[in-house]
Amino acid sequence: MQSPAATQPKPAAPTPGGGGGGGGAATYTTIPISVSDVISRSVHNFSAAISRHRPWPEFLAAGSFDRPGSASSAVARIRKNAVYFRVNYAVVVGSCALVSLLGAPFSLIVFASVLALWLIFHFFREDPLMVSGHQLNDRLVLCALVLVSLSAVWFVGRVETLVIGVGAGSLLCGVHGALRNPDGLFLDEEEAASQGLIGSRAGFAAAPGFGYGTDRGNVAKTGLGD
Repeated sequence: MQSPAATQPKPAAPTPGGGGGGGGAATYTTIPISVSDVISRSVHNFSAAISRHRPWPEFLAAGSFDRPGSASSAVARIRKNAVYFRVNYAVVVGSCALVSLLGAPFSLIVFASVLALWLIFHFFREDPLMVSGHQLNDRLVLCALVLVSLSAVWFVGRVETLVIGVGAGSLLCGVHGALRNPDGLFLDEEEAASQGLIGSRAGFAAAPGFGYGTDRGNVAKTGLGD
């Protein structure tokens, strides 16, 4: 006889961080696993996200800063840089928040713990959370995280200091986004090809001397695969 878990169809795939979405019950691709495995996979997802940051020398390239020609140009720069350097900006804001709390180690530990809970059980969780054989509703998990956060704020205080740190980090990112010239920054090869910087995949595939097909594996050999 097959076990109940083996006979259950797998639901539709979620997106990373979908475990804590506020739109009701989420869908998952895996059979419920233990809490320790949920935490392990969330940490792995977080590490993978951080590893996708842009190189810091590119982020701070000396010759890439100039004044935007107008306010609309500055806004356009901020929007493009916010997409391209989003992980770097998150690191900058988080670092400024951490520095703002260095004078209060206990507050730093409490807020860092609360942030870790949000990252593990909301933003990077992609598996159902099981406790004593029962699956916890995602709204219940979200409410618990909000309650823990409010309790930490009430118990520790220091909200003004934390807000100042986050605000300073956001201001630094805004200034960087306005002054960092995004010319030459492309999110993928299709965007670069549309600007005429490189040839399209079809062009590379047809060019003599390359000898590669258009499938993903062969395109990767050119160094331009996704």
